[in-house]
Amino acid sequence: MELASLTQENLGKSVSITLRPEQEAFVAPVMQSIAEAYVNPTAWPRLVVDGDDVLAFIMGNFDPDHEIEAFRAGIWRLNVAASAQGRGVGRFAVGGLEEEARDRGVKRISVLWERGEHSPEGFYLKLGFVPTGKELFGETVAFKDLGPRGKMAP
Repeated sequence: MELASLTQENLGKSVSITLRPEQEAFVAPVMQSIAEAYVNPTAWPRLVVDGDDVLAFIMGNFDPDHEIEAFRAGIWRLNVAASAQGRGVGRFAVGGLEEEARDRGVKRISVLWERGEHSPEGFYLKLGFVPTGKELFGETVAFKDLGPRGKMAP
């Protein structure tokens, strides 16, 4: 697996990523995320690919001067294809974003999630994100302190 930028060649496969039906209420479709990335210069959209297969889409944000700490560096979206779930693809995507954050000198990243059955909460908790007890837009705010390069979450 590797992280790849969006290109004309992989755009079609990226927008056809489908989640499990019960997950769709918790994350926007890839097409919406790509549109948001196009108009937001601080967005960092990437794909997880394995050869010609597009397994996942992750979009981070790096805006160190944002007035809201949770929007300075972190995960905005993560869509892992239903067929690729349970194979470490999501963990790989988040690890790639963590490496990008370290390269930018970021020490802490954030993620927001909506609580509920089938939400991504358990996934992010397993990766070491710690809820703050606060919410933004009705979603749980969590942070993860980044260790040195090469250190993965427990």
